[in-house]
Amino acid sequence: MFTGARTANDFADTPVGDDELTAVWELARWAPTAGNTQPLRVLYVHPGAGRERLVEHMNEGNRHKTRSAPAVAVLARDTRFHEHVPVLLPFKPELKDVFAADDALRAETATFNATLQAGYFILAVRARGLAAGPMAGFDAAGVDATFFPDGRYRSILVVNIGHPGENPWFGRLPRLDLDDVLQWV
Repeated sequence: MFTGARTANDFADTPVGDDELTAVWELARWAPTAGNTQPLRVLYVHPGAGRERLVEHMNEGNRHKTRSAPAVAVLARDTRFHEHVPVLLPFKPELKDVFAADDALRAETATFNATLQAGYFILAVRARGLAAGPMAGFDAAGVDATFFPDGRYRSILVVNIGHPGENPWFGRLPRLDLDDVLQWV
């Protein structure tokens, strides 16, 4: 899951069905978030006109990968996630009002927890036996205007999904040594 994980840059022509994509979410949705707020929203973009509209907003180096991937997910944060708090945190429904009254807290909570869920989503893709190609290289404002014009959702990541192609992986890049990361008190 971790030591063998790589970002896929090329995918086989094997289709990825809606049932497989639903199964990815069925795994990812169980991972914890602060206050069980669950602000991540997923837009699966099928090949065709919708995919071409998405490709227009990808950075040049990501366009071919996005166009050719069997499945693509746009991950976004819900700016009004707090409306679901009474259902998701039934023993503390008043938290909805706390978030409603504090724009900065709501934005910070949505961003942090949706990003956390994006990591879970990538792990769920891999756990279902698929390869993931997460990318931040896109015009988020353009994606949002195209796919989320009401402003409620704000895109944070695009993930290409599929079965690995012939040469899907770049060489493994180095990682920091333990001494550069770990501290003990």
